[in-house]
Amino acid sequence: MSESHLSEAKRVTRPVVNEVELIIPMLPDMEITATQTACSVAQYMKFDPDRIDEVKMALVEAIINAFEHSKSQDGKVRIKFVIADDSLTVVIQDHGKGFEINSIEKPDITQKLKAEYKRGWGLMLIENLMDTVYIESSEHGTTLVMSKNRV
Repeated sequence: MSESHLSEAKRVTRPVVNEVELIIPMLPDMEITATQTACSVAQYMKFDPDRIDEVKMALVEAIINAFEHSKSQDGKVRIKFVIADDSLTVVIQDHGKGFEINSIEKPDITQKLKAEYKRGWGLMLIENLMDTVYIESSEHGTTLVMSKNRV
């Protein structure tokens, strides 16, 4: 490579992307590892404690859903924390069997509280805790993208 090409190559800069990636095995209590990372990232971003707790709670719900329902062959959940100026985006991905998003019914909270089986409201909680939520699912896995604004 000539010197002029080398100096030109040195001047090329890549855009700064502030991301933290985590891959956790589908083992009991491993969602806590992800919430510790979320807490650290959100504190770095100067989120207030209540908003940090909301991110952590939504993240736990999303990871437990992946653990319980994905039937992922590799037994892992991939989590990416994307740091922007005013928001934190968390991407949770599994390589499981997927599901039909439209088949998920909104739970009736009154009935759930009276019922013996109180599970089944994780997605609703996630949607209420986060500012934006997007889910894509197919036979190749599920990706849940959720964002929380700092203020």
